[in-house]
Amino acid sequence: MNAFLQNFLDWPLLVESLPTLIGTGLVNTLILSVVSTALGIVAGMALALCAVSHTRWLTWPVRVFVDVFRGLPAALVILVVGQGLAPVGLSLFGPNPYPLAIVALALVSSAYIAEIFRSGIQSVGRGQMSACQALGMTYWSGMRHVIVPQGVRRILPALANQFISIVKDSSLVYFLGLLTSQRDLFTIGQNAAVNTANLSPLVAAGAVYLLITVPLTHTINHLDRWTNRFINPAARRQKTSRAGRNVRAEEALQSQTAAVAERRP
Repeated sequence: MNAFLQNFLDWPLLVESLPTLIGTGLVNTLILSVVSTALGIVAGMALALCAVSHTRWLTWPVRVFVDVFRGLPAALVILVVGQGLAPVGLSLFGPNPYPLAIVALALVSSAYIAEIFRSGIQSVGRGQMSACQALGMTYWSGMRHVIVPQGVRRILPALANQFISIVKDSSLVYFLGLLTSQRDLFTIGQNAAVNTANLSPLVAAGAVYLLITVPLTHTINHLDRWTNRFINPAARRQKTSRAGRNVRAEEALQSQTAAVAERRP
């Protein structure tokens, strides 16, 4: 037990690694995650709109893209983009692999976010589009003003969960050999663990990851409850009405049982 505590919970090493983890690793991890998720949302929305369209030459390429980037491991995508596009990145960004890491994470996130958007759009009743067309709106105008806003409102918790996944996948960018000032949480913890022959810095990095993911998870749950309570009153009224009917049915059954019991000799 003492060996386990010394190898994983060496408090002096934990405290010593925290300033670098928070000052450098946390900042870089958030930059990678936020920028790649933002790009993934833009690309995912475009992919989702193509996926739900009735034009086959739009839907099939999107299906292939989503299947490929959802099926491949994120580490493989990062390696392929980082090394395969290295000449292009060298001419555009110089000897800085940071933008290529963002592009790789954005490709992975866009495939998942496209499916999230698609499910949200298709959850809106088909009568909504029929009503839009009856009012003289075009297909794309109805999607923009009516269908998409309703669908996006329903998938906000799923988008936040995807952001948490990207935060954890950002630990894989160390494959590209980032500069010292560009290291993420996992890279800093790994380097410190190798230098000290102790895994306590990695445990400290995991604690900082939890500082991001745990509050965000509870925020998602609160947002989901708030959405169901205030943004979807029809479902709440339906649930309340169903509960009232169940109570009335139970009361009627109890009264009938009591009446039968009174008639018995």
